[in-house]
Amino acid sequence: MRITLQDVEYRYQASTPFEHRALHDVNIDIQSGSYVAIIGHTGSGKSTLLQHLNALLKPTKGKVTIGERTIESGRKEKELRPIRKKVGIVFQFPEHQLFEETVEKDLIFGPMNFGVSEEKAKILARKALKQVGMDEDILYKSPFDLSGGQMRRVAIAGVLAMEPEVIVLDEPTAGLDPRGRKEIMDMFYSLHKERGISTILVTHSMEDAARYADEIIIMHQGTVFQKGAPLEIFSQPKQLMELGLDVPDTVRFQLKLQEKLGIAFERPCLTIGDLASEVKKVLERRGDNA
Repeated sequence: MRITLQDVEYRYQASTPFEHRALHDVNIDIQSGSYVAIIGHTGSGKSTLLQHLNALLKPTKGKVTIGERTIESGRKEKELRPIRKKVGIVFQFPEHQLFEETVEKDLIFGPMNFGVSEEKAKILARKALKQVGMDEDILYKSPFDLSGGQMRRVAIAGVLAMEPEVIVLDEPTAGLDPRGRKEIMDMFYSLHKERGISTILVTHSMEDAARYADEIIIMHQGTVFQKGAPLEIFSQPKQLMELGLDVPDTVRFQLKLQEKLGIAFERPCLTIGDLASEVKKVLERRGDNA
């Protein structure tokens, strides 16, 4: 499902002395089936933008088109629940949203809230649990008896049980160790590939943005500063650092090699494999020129 934002502006507490403009002149086109990462330092507008993607917030200027629905400023919108079923959001620390007595009750709550029968909701719950790599034997356990990692997977399964066409991930690996982070991100990438779910990742991790996304959008001071493929975005690492953003470790190491050895790489290296290959090429060229 395609999502577009046209000339979007958003002001918190508009027309009051506390008015604050969080977004302005935002134009974004997220194609169906794509994987987009949104990056930017704290206060850049990422979280406010995220809440426009399933109409949790409505623009104070401009319009947001989500599939066949258009949300415009100054117009009352009715029956937004279908949008929120199609666009699922996994917020930071989603396990904090668990509240039912059993895992099964938590998983069926969302689908039933959107009108799905209890019988079908239970089928969707089991399917979603399998998608996050968990066994059905936990269905009748209390979610609060699970480990932190298991609770997070159950919470994610609750979003997947609603069968969204788009999934928005707001720092989904916050608080996890490197292994847990990779497992969760690989899981989302598999779902993206296998089910064709449009995926929008809001993250501070440049490694995750570089590894998984087809396109990266940089937010700065409430608007889109730059957008492009990962290779294009990370080809200007010093510009990113000037914005207060980090770069992938491989790109940072590449910069240090260039400065120390006085060599030039043809392109940014986003993985260890790419870096090893490029270093080998550079050394071979230097050997040929010696």
